Amino acid sequence: MKKKKLPIRWKRKIGCLILFVPAAIVTMTIGILVFAMVNSASVFDTIKEAPSHLVELEVPEEYIPLYKEASDAYSIPWTLLAAHHRVETRFSRMDPLLSPVGAEGHLQFMPCTFVGWSHPTCSGKGQGEISEEDKTNLDVIAYYGGYGVDGNGDGIADPYNLTDALYSAANYLSQNGAAEGDLESAIFQYNHSEEYVADVLHYYNMYEEEYN
Repeated sequence: MKKKKLPIRWKRKIGCLILFVPAAIVTMTIGILVFAMVNSASVFDTIKEAPSHLVELEVPEEYIPLYKEASDAYSIPWTLLAAHHRVETRFSRMDPLLSPVGAEGHLQFMPCTFVGWSHPTCSGKGQGEISEEDKTNLDVIAYYGGYGVDGNGDGIADPYNLTDALYSAANYLSQNGAAEGDLESAIFQYNHSEEYVADVLHYYNMYEEEYN
């Protein structure tokens, strides 16, 4: 019995199909590769961005003498001061050095804490209505019992000056228990948050292990 031959038009269709299938496979493969590369790039970008939020920042070497100088003046561990600086402004990498609630400078002081809560405009969260001149005036700070300190000896206490800010933070921590070794209480007074206390202690312990 003779096999029936396929009509020519079917042979042409089958031939086209045979040619089309490998081309489709190649196209699909290329598409998959491109998709994978794009998504890999996205993942890679995410990984690159992650350290800015998650990585443990090293203590800047140039700041260590300032930490030690300020902490020695107020009898607190310099590593505690470094930990606060890390948590508050990521070693002054925060831009601007002004929080949404009004905390100012390298160590994020509320104006009323820096100048003194007995200032007549101070209440609530401590933004106050203090003039820029009074915020740095040593006589005003002394009168209202603030924690601001002139660390660099230029006649003003400026939370936007790193030395002044570190001395002021050391002063605050010292007066609130850190000089007596009650670090947790001092940290909590700096920011009334258990999470904040845990964060500062995390870096404090890390720096203690690394540098002492």
